[in-house]
This record gives sequence, structure tokens and C-alpha cells, in this order.
Amino acid sequence: MSDDPVQPATRHLTLVTATDGHAYIPAHDVVLLLRAVADGFRNLANDTDCDLNTAAAVIDLEADNLDCRAIEGTRR
Repeated sequence: MSDDPVQPATRHLTLVTATDGHAYIPAHDVVLLLRAVADGFRNLANDTDCDLNTAAAVIDLEADNLDCRAIEGTRR
């Protein structure tokens, strides 16, 4: 096991600031994100040590990371 901090998967998503000042994710990246969530649920489906609350907590952390990146990107 590594002592390196866990890096959010959403750090790789492209964020684009539109002319309206809002941050957007290209559709292709949204599709990849949704497929990753589905794959994660499939991986957890047979894991007796995990439940939907655990999966939801991970998704919340990823959403927080993405939200912070969007805020940071639109404040410039």
C-alpha cells in the first residue's frame, strides 16, 4: 500500500470557461465520468465490505474536487 495521497479522478476532466463565465465539462468527458461511476458500482456490487453509502461518499469527494476546480477556474 502506498503512502501517497489519493488523487481525485476528476482532476483529469477538462473544464472550459464559457463566455458566460461558467465552467463547463465537454460532453465526451461527462460520458467518461458516467461510465467510470457505473464501473465503480459494478466493482462494488460483490464487495461485502462496501455499501452504497461508501460509494456515495466517494462520489461526494469527487464532486467537491470538481466544484473547487470550477470555482478556481472561473475566478481568474
